[in-house]
Amino acid sequence: MKKPLISGVAVATLGTVLWACAPTAKTNIGTALPSTTPTAESAAPPAPVDWGRQADEFLTNYSTEYQKLYTQSAEAEWRSNTRIVAGDSTNAVATARANEAMAAFTGSAGNINELRQLLEHKDQLQEFQIKQLQAALYNAANSPQTIADVVKRRIKAETQQTEKLYGFDYKYQGKSVTTNDLDELLRKENSPQKRQAIWEASKAIGPTLKDGLLNLRGLRNETVQALGYPDYFTYQASDYGLSRDEMMTLVRQINDELRPLYRELHTYARYELAKKYKVQQVPDYLPASWLPNRWGQDWSAMVDVKGVNLDATLAKKGAEWQVKQAERFYQSLGFQALPPVFYEKSSLYPLPKGATYKKNNHASAWHMDLNNDVRSLMSVEPNTEWYETTHHELGHIYYYLTYTNPEVPVLLRAGANRAYHEAMGSLMGLAATQKPFLVGLGLMDAKAKTDETQTLLKEALNYVTFIPFSSGVMSEWENSFYADKLPADQLNARWWELVKKYQGIVPPTTRGEQYLDPATKTHINDDPAQYYDYALSYVILFQLHDHIAKKILKQDPHATNYYGSKEVGTFLADIMRPGASKDWRAVLKDKTGEDLSARAMVEYFQPLMVYLKAQNKGRKYTM
Repeated sequence: MKKPLISGVAVATLGTVLWACAPTAKTNIGTALPSTTPTAESAAPPAPVDWGRQADEFLTNYSTEYQKLYTQSAEAEWRSNTRIVAGDSTNAVATARANEAMAAFTGSAGNINELRQLLEHKDQLQEFQIKQLQAALYNAANSPQTIADVVKRRIKAETQQTEKLYGFDYKYQGKSVTTNDLDELLRKENSPQKRQAIWEASKAIGPTLKDGLLNLRGLRNETVQALGYPDYFTYQASDYGLSRDEMMTLVRQINDELRPLYRELHTYARYELAKKYKVQQVPDYLPASWLPNRWGQDWSAMVDVKGVNLDATLAKKGAEWQVKQAERFYQSLGFQALPPVFYEKSSLYPLPKGATYKKNNHASAWHMDLNNDVRSLMSVEPNTEWYETTHHELGHIYYYLTYTNPEVPVLLRAGANRAYHEAMGSLMGLAATQKPFLVGLGLMDAKAKTDETQTLLKEALNYVTFIPFSSGVMSEWENSFYADKLPADQLNARWWELVKKYQGIVPPTTRGEQYLDPATKTHINDDPAQYYDYALSYVILFQLHDHIAKKILKQDPHATNYYGSKEVGTFLADIMRPGASKDWRAVLKDKTGEDLSARAMVEYFQPLMVYLKAQNKGRKYTM
């Protein structure tokens, strides 16, 4: 669930109109297109405007300046995320300046006018041109110069929120700890009392972020309203070609399709965890502190599959091996080696003890210049979670590199939709953890007896438990927050109402409005109103995996080995190569033969239903 951070696009624009850099340019970015009105001296009728040619000239000049400013913004954001020094505003000031320059260009009134004028003549343009123009206009809505002061305040507020988010000093038992430390404690601690203290420590940041988030809500909504979007959530959903209602209908459908299986997992977890923590009275709802994840989105640490001790094996390999091995996997499929800049400039490992600065510990992949400067920000440690994460993040990196080709213009160098990027990363994370794959790498003994049901259970506690959180809690809360104008004195109450409804989870103690538990999820602050991307990505992931297993490898989807299959590599590259230049629905239908559907995901976990129903026989269901 590691989202690629694409700097510069997510921040707004303002300021002055910038001139195109292309020496042979005939159209200045930000100026009006040539007038078609004849002069008084002209006797002959004016020549008709060649709108296709005008679009080409505009896009050439626009893309050149866009790429330059995007790169400058990304570099500034990179510094702000990799070197956070308490009390030092140098990076924050530089980031705000770079983002304001980006905003000044993409949101300039001149560019908006030209984009609208060109799009009025769609019938004379090629589909390829229309897609680029629409992408530019979508970016403009994030930072319209017509409300330059609002955009400037938003950029400053987002920079400040990022600093608070990643510069926070978490404390447990009187000592400073990292989020990695807290996650590890939640996976291993068996005392309910200590678990509650750990969980509460992980939520301590919420109040620090409340005022900033409320301010950002107003600024984000006001920004996109300038170009006709009613709210920021609607704006983000429109990137899929869907209305807000259509997006919510889609994610609710996905949640409903997986609800029967989740209900069984929820019942199973209540009884198993009560037994583990020696609690005699099984609760009707899961205390949030009982789960091995701060938000209850991944319960897979509940299960240790016998015959598999991947953590111990990986500990011997070391953190660097995991990154290099993930690269070797992609190379085995036919992809090229990573460019040298990846290793030269990425921040891949935890900071050394005693470091005088902090960094963002949330894994992310970066396309710095929309060309070949690709980097990853991680804190890799030699364990199973980071083993999967390295494969996931490199999925983003290879997606960037694959659609960076002469056939895909700068403005369309993105995933077929935002969920596709996550789907590619998660697909490779799944593939890299299946038994035949692990055996092939020597990470597991081929003769080791493993419980296939427990393996499937562990996977379900990862993938299935995530759906109610992503498509339910996060999507519904942000929809309420941005579109329904959720009152400031109901933020935490609405969050826990949704958590109980969709996840069947309750807080271990009363969580009043003095807290802001949703803000402890980084995406609420710096990747807002699009968490449904992850839910959709899981659906796409299982559709792609189902096709690869059955149609290409001719293997059981539960036991595949992608390693070394050039045919699998070709299949994936064919999806990656067009970037956003093709409609995402058409890409999915063309490559898998079906529309977006949870069918493959439900089918994958169907064998587990028999086991869970047997385990839950006689138990009380509360969802």
